[in-house]
Amino acid sequence: MYNFTKYLEWPSNKQKGDFVIGIFGNSPIISELNIIAGKRKIGNRSIIVKKIVEPAELSSCCIVYLPENRSDKINQVYETCKNKGIVIISDKPGLAKSYSGLNYVKVNGKLNFEINRKHLEAEGIKINAALFSLGINVD
Repeated sequence: MYNFTKYLEWPSNKQKGDFVIGIFGNSPIISELNIIAGKRKIGNRSIIVKKIVEPAELSSCCIVYLPENRSDKINQVYETCKNKGIVIISDKPGLAKSYSGLNYVKVNGKLNFEINRKHLEAEGIKINAALFSLGINVD
């Protein structure tokens, strides 16, 4: 997830203050991201990892990760994040086609990701073309 930030540029309203990664619900990725947050930055911005309980908390995020066990909330997350410059990353097959900008998938037993350019660009996210050579374009 951290590596996606090397290929994405957020709109100006999301380029100030801490870089907030919101995790909607419980996920083991929280502890892994906290380790990265303690060692790295996004540009000169500190990384803050927040466990999100209520959709109203999503607006402060630059990235929102929706674990597979919370994928039933994707519509609510999408509607809350829409037009706010937030990248939604999901973890369930098919969600990149309908809601998220990036979606983790397994291909031949290996972790990969789908990219929905239209969803990212609708949020004002600029995408480095190199990202498309690393993932699967779904739009």
